[in-house]
Formats: sequence, structure tokens, C-alpha cells
Amino acid sequence: MRKPRRKFGATQKDRLFLAVLPDAATAARIHALAETLKAAHGFTGTLILPEHLHVTLFHLGDWASLPEPIVAAAHAAADELSAAPFEVTFDRVQSFRNSTGVYPYVLVGPERGSALHGFHATLGAALKKHGLGSAVHGDDFVPHVTLLRDGQRAAPRPIAPIEWTVRDLALVHSLLGKTTHIHLARWPLGGDKTP
Repeated sequence: MRKPRRKFGATQKDRLFLAVLPDAATAARIHALAETLKAAHGFTGTLILPEHLHVTLFHLGDWASLPEPIVAAAHAAADELSAAPFEVTFDRVQSFRNSTGVYPYVLVGPERGSALHGFHATLGAALKKHGLGSAVHGDDFVPHVTLLRDGQRAAPRPIAPIEWTVRDLALVHSLLGKTTHIHLARWPLGGDKTP
């Protein structure tokens, strides 16, 4: 059976997003869990690489080339943030709906009212202030980590909680279709900003 493939427009080559990332040990644990669940469900999709696992906070668009004004505005918004490190917990997995027939199978995280939701709201306000309001879509944030994409779906189920401390925010440039993520900047929480 042919694997389903995600499709991007012919001119879309560069994706830009703000995300929080698990530390290396947690990413390895998540990847190991994904391998086990892939086998259990008979999925054929390719697992997301451990170094690419993340929680997208805001998608800043897919572009024909890296949009420097958007990068600059994201920098300005993130530079304003003042937040301490915080804990996140992900305790279930499920397939998300998708009209393409390629379903993201995801680790689902904290409910509304969590520290992650608060951080998301604060960052969203900063993005609006710096002209990136189009990236802020109402109140529909569902924290998740995509494990793989597959033509099959699986029902939600609980898992042993996976927890980590969010210590920074990353601005990520993804080269679409090339399995490449470039961290353009990272902002430590409760610490100095780094380019």
C-alpha cells in the first residue's frame, strides 16, 4: 500500500513557527513511545525525528522564501516576553481529523488553564502588538506533539504521563519536504535572550 503524503503548494518552501521543545531525554522517551504505538496500531507513517518533536504555539506561515519582516516581528514579540520556566504534562494520544486523508497521530497535553495556555496567551498578545495578529486564531489552542502522520486513525487513549520543564521558546524555520528544522532563535525563560 502506498503511503499517503502531505502536500504543499508549489511555491511553499519555508515554514515558520514558534514552539516549545522537549529536552533531549524527554524527546527520546516520546520517540520510543511513538515507535511502540506505531507498531501497536499497524501505522506505516514515518515517525517524527526526536530532534523535531515540538509543541507549535503559533504558525507564522508557509512561504516561497524566508520572510525577513515576519522573522523580525517574531523576534520583537519574543524579546518582550518575561516568563519563568514551567512544567507541562502530556497524558493521552489520539489521531486528529484532517481533510487530506493523512491524519496526525499526536501526544495531547494540558487542558485549558494550564501554564502552557497562559504562556500561549501572553505570546499571542505580543504577536498582535507587533503586527502578527493573523497568526493568532481565537481560543482554539490544543497543545500537542505530532508523533507521525498516517492514513489510518486511532481512537484517543490515555498513556503514562510524559512531563518536562519548558525552559525556552524557539523560532523554527522548517524546510518543507526536506526533514530539516533550523532554530533561528531561542529565548530562555527567566534568562537572557540568545540569537
